[in-house]
Amino acid sequence: MKWSSLSRRKRVGVLSTLGVVCVLLIADRLFPPDMTRATTLSTEVVDHHGALLRPFLSHDGYWRLKTRVADVSPRYLALLKAYEDKRFDSHPGVDPLALARAAIQLAQSRHIVSGASTLTMQVARLLEPRPRGYGTKIIQMIRAVQLEERYSKDEILSFYLTLAPFGGNLEGVRAASLAYFGKEPKSLSLSEAALLVALPQSPERQRPDRHAIAAKRGRDHVLARMVDEGVITNADVAGAAHEGIPSVRLALPLSAPHLAQHLAARAKTPRVVSTLDAPLQGAVERLVAREAKYLDDGAGLAIVVVENKTRNVLAYVGGTNYWGTAGKLDLADRARSPGSALKPLVYGMAFDDLVLHPATLMQDQQTAFGDYAPRDFSGGFQGEVSAAAALRMSLNVPAVAVLERVGPLRFTQTLQNAGAKLSFPTRDTMPSLPVALGGLGISLADLTMLYTAIADGGVAAPLRVTADAPNAPTHRLFGPVAAFYLHQVLAGVSLPDGWAMGQGLSRARTIAFKTGTSYGFRDAWSAGFSNDYTVGVWVGRADGAPRADRVGRETAAPILLKVFELLPRDTRTPAAPPAGAILVDNADQLPPALRRFTRAKDHETQIATNIPPPAISFPPNGATVPLPEKRGENIQLKASGGREPLTWLVNNRLIGSFDRFAPITVTPDGEGVTRITVVDASGRSDTSQIRFKRMH
Repeated sequence: MKWSSLSRRKRVGVLSTLGVVCVLLIADRLFPPDMTRATTLSTEVVDHHGALLRPFLSHDGYWRLKTRVADVSPRYLALLKAYEDKRFDSHPGVDPLALARAAIQLAQSRHIVSGASTLTMQVARLLEPRPRGYGTKIIQMIRAVQLEERYSKDEILSFYLTLAPFGGNLEGVRAASLAYFGKEPKSLSLSEAALLVALPQSPERQRPDRHAIAAKRGRDHVLARMVDEGVITNADVAGAAHEGIPSVRLALPLSAPHLAQHLAARAKTPRVVSTLDAPLQGAVERLVAREAKYLDDGAGLAIVVVENKTRNVLAYVGGTNYWGTAGKLDLADRARSPGSALKPLVYGMAFDDLVLHPATLMQDQQTAFGDYAPRDFSGGFQGEVSAAAALRMSLNVPAVAVLERVGPLRFTQTLQNAGAKLSFPTRDTMPSLPVALGGLGISLADLTMLYTAIADGGVAAPLRVTADAPNAPTHRLFGPVAAFYLHQVLAGVSLPDGWAMGQGLSRARTIAFKTGTSYGFRDAWSAGFSNDYTVGVWVGRADGAPRADRVGRETAAPILLKVFELLPRDTRTPAAPPAGAILVDNADQLPPALRRFTRAKDHETQIATNIPPPAISFPPNGATVPLPEKRGENIQLKASGGREPLTWLVNNRLIGSFDRFAPITVTPDGEGVTRITVVDASGRSDTSQIRFKRMH
């Protein structure tokens, strides 16, 4: 029909209808539903599988955990829809049949017999609470239509599951299920599901922790209605009726509280996925609770567990009693003196510098380093020992002598470049030799990160605590040969008393570890690693008070070994000795420059002669060297200067020690970059990096 053929009245009617539609559309866009409460959620920190570790109150003071349809039991959803809104899946937000029924009942009885509120209308009420009344009801109906226009049925249902009141400051099915039953709503029983359907009808008067009889009455009413609706049977009700009503409100999960607090403080979304493993975290926390009972001097515990391959933190305990005195201090992230726990890193750098080998002989005797004269923990000295034995026994004089060669400033800068936060007595304090024995501060988390580097060939990388953490730059502390030496040495450290028998004999994995005790017995440490995992343990008082005779070997090391017993079996096999590793039985088999360790001042005296340092004369650094025409032919190496004998290494692989005029040759492996190093008897070295290339 043409517009011109319509009567004037019909034209006015069409235009009026279009005008109303336009006004409604404009109003809909100008006054959309206020979704503020739906987005004001509790921050949740979860493990890498999604298990809840610790939730936090929302900004407006509620436990309001986002809940999706997939998060709850299908049984609960069936009861909810049957009880609250049977036609929820089909109506447009307002149920015309329910409205008609309610209107007829009101007209007949002069009072409200049954409501016509749909779940969508209840969501509108929860989003924008208003005083009760017919005007409010009309607004809720309009809002319900708006919600249905904007969101899917599952999204609307999710809003209800998140916002429904359950007494006190509990909102949403997840918060209620955790607080009343101690579990996620996905595994609700019939009785529990019925109680949670009933509670929002009168959340304060039916709170089970305060009004158990009223709560039971509400649950039973829901069950009876469900029988009438044909959703469940009388037999189902009989079984559910035997279940009791929870009489107390449980605390919500509080696992890894210190790390969770840190993650929540910087969270940009309500859900933070951490790298932690909830079952392991729980097991470590239970171990800590047991061990804390033996600490009768107010001491606490901190533990960090890391997966070597990924650097993911799998368990993190920042203290023993979160709600106790100073319990909120994160002792795993607090700088404390590490005692001897840094010694392996000092030795590792010396191994890397080719000035020390595990078999190198050292002197543990009374020695003055200027005005600094350290003594061993026992008060005596061991005389001549190998470097490996000196590190295993944690002898102080050899460690200080090694740091003297490495250099305290270089040592601490290397650790800081790797990401470790070090603290000194004052901002202007320069690192000095006491650093080798704990003369600085470092956190357990950073110490564990550094030990993870030993387990990974000397490469340090930041620990990962969130699943979406970007891959951070790595930093090499020392080479794979030095890391291999440290692994071999630390795997031979004596077990604590009581671990040499029984459980100690049946260890399922090789654990390389070291302990440390700070000055005054204030801090006891142990850090160690296997092929797959690294664990750090700290024991001490939060206030730094001394703990007489509490040493790392007897206090922290047993706990470290118990933590390893909680971990899955290692899947990675021990790494083969890397190229360049010198495998010998004693110092006599080492190159002359490595047989005996010389202190820095003696080293300087030796090289302060007329003999110039060694220099590679062929092939010169940066040269491109033609590959021999015939496969297997050799390239001759030449050097000038240096104290004989000269030790040659190619790609960190030991060739041997020779006098100056002995012919030294190497067989190229093929095209590519090759690193050639010569070391003289005084430990001075020169390196030439060349490229072998086929010329035709």
